[in-house]
Amino acid sequence: MEVIQVLHMNGGNGETSYANNSLVQKEVISITKPITEEAILELYCTTLPKSLGIADLGCSSGPNTFLVVSDLMDAVDRKRRQLGHQSPEYRVFLNDLPGNDFNTIFRSLPGFYEKLREEKGDGFGPCFIAGLPGSFYGRLFPRQSLHFVHSSYSLQWLSQVPRGIENNKGNIYMAKTSPPSVLRAYFEQFQSDFSVFLGSRSEEIISGGRMVLTILGRKSDDPSSREGCYIWELLAMALNEMVSQGLIEEEKVDSFNIPQYTPSPMEVMYEIKKEGSFAVDRLEISEVNWSGGDSTLDNFTSGYSVANCMRAVAESLLVSHFGKAIIDKLFQRYREIIADRMSKEKTEFINVVVSMTRKG
Repeated sequence: MEVIQVLHMNGGNGETSYANNSLVQKEVISITKPITEEAILELYCTTLPKSLGIADLGCSSGPNTFLVVSDLMDAVDRKRRQLGHQSPEYRVFLNDLPGNDFNTIFRSLPGFYEKLREEKGDGFGPCFIAGLPGSFYGRLFPRQSLHFVHSSYSLQWLSQVPRGIENNKGNIYMAKTSPPSVLRAYFEQFQSDFSVFLGSRSEEIISGGRMVLTILGRKSDDPSSREGCYIWELLAMALNEMVSQGLIEEEKVDSFNIPQYTPSPMEVMYEIKKEGSFAVDRLEISEVNWSGGDSTLDNFTSGYSVANCMRAVAESLLVSHFGKAIIDKLFQRYREIIADRMSKEKTEFINVVVSMTRKG
């Protein structure tokens, strides 16, 4: 599986689109908003740039795409008015893999620019927004061209499925029954990818520039703990039930693995220190319910919502490996399993949030 070519969130505005199934991601952005605002304001007050370069890596498409960018520009605009300064111009780069639905983003740009003019007035900006397809595991921007980099719920995705995990039978990710060699392969792939990411951004961010990353992670030292793996274990359960019903070949499930790693705070900190280009300002953990914090939903509706969220995220990978014919049945069963578990257990995603400064 070529992850860079295959992986993308479901585009458009349909029932299973990412645009309509990203409530959890929106809640996570809201939780981390004070940290991102603190970082951009410290950057602005320290450097007072006339042209402010901002990149959002893993922007996807839908209502969340402009959410962080809007929040960052709002914070800077309030501060510059308070200080009596002229507005900087904003250079905003929205990055994701080539399969991302950039067309929806581009179609929404005129409306976004119009909203900025109405809310901010003539003294704001100007603001220039560009889409930039490509993997962030490598260089994306010219040297020292960025002041601020943001990424939310993207860096848990690996550049490739780790090598040497053919013995992870019955699982589609790290699990309690995974051999130690599988857990080690996943961790080493994360180390390699995150190191490349940090090194690439260190070339592109100015001295004193800031970066805020929110990564789907875990609190536990155990990489196979339920905190990071349970949602995929339940999908594996649905797939294995379809194997027992003769709907999927067992070999197909055994050869499918999710290219993701949910790191602990210590693992994130270790890689940042080892790479050496950034000083960590804040490292925090937060939690968000699988249903995105909506406590009004019953179990069935919650299960439907969570399964649709996972479908919006993982369908491209599943279709690439299993084909499209099984997808509806798979997620019908997955919804039932999730609803059952949510009625009996506390189900949360763990977020590792790190704010850092590019060293001089």
